[in-house]
Amino acid sequence: METSEVSETSQRGAAVGGPAFLEVDVREVAWDDADAVALRAGQRAEIAEMYGTPDSEAGQPPSADDVAVFLVAYGPDGTPLGCGGLRRLDGATGEVKRMYVTPGARGTGAAGAILRALEDWARRSGWSALRLETGDRQLAAVRFYTRAGYARIPNFGPYEHVPDSLCFERAL
Repeated sequence: METSEVSETSQRGAAVGGPAFLEVDVREVAWDDADAVALRAGQRAEIAEMYGTPDSEAGQPPSADDVAVFLVAYGPDGTPLGCGGLRRLDGATGEVKRMYVTPGARGTGAAGAILRALEDWARRSGWSALRLETGDRQLAAVRFYTRAGYARIPNFGPYEHVPDSLCFERAL
């Protein structure tokens, strides 16, 4: 997959009580891109520490074979700030996978830029909804997705019988 620019947002100013908003450049990258691999490793390490297990993935982990698009957000100096991807669930629905922002970039607008770029890609691809799963210990993620318009739904697919999974959906 060739690297291409997907979206760019420019938000400036200071977040109340947090880091300043950054100009974020969100780009489509290959699954095996070095920045994408490093960001996903950071995400998995953080989840492993939070839940006390190196493997908390319900179902098949995402891979180059089943992720339709993978994005990385870069700061003004070219530093990778975060990532996210989409997996097709059916003809009209996708699942947000490996959404992650580095701890130092949280509160800068990077997560919102990634999610908007994923939603834009999904709309252009003819999808009408996105779903996602997060864990019950990831309260900041729950707040983020709720503010972004995602509503709680019954657990779906591989998360159906996972008690610490929380599932959400948003119509596009």
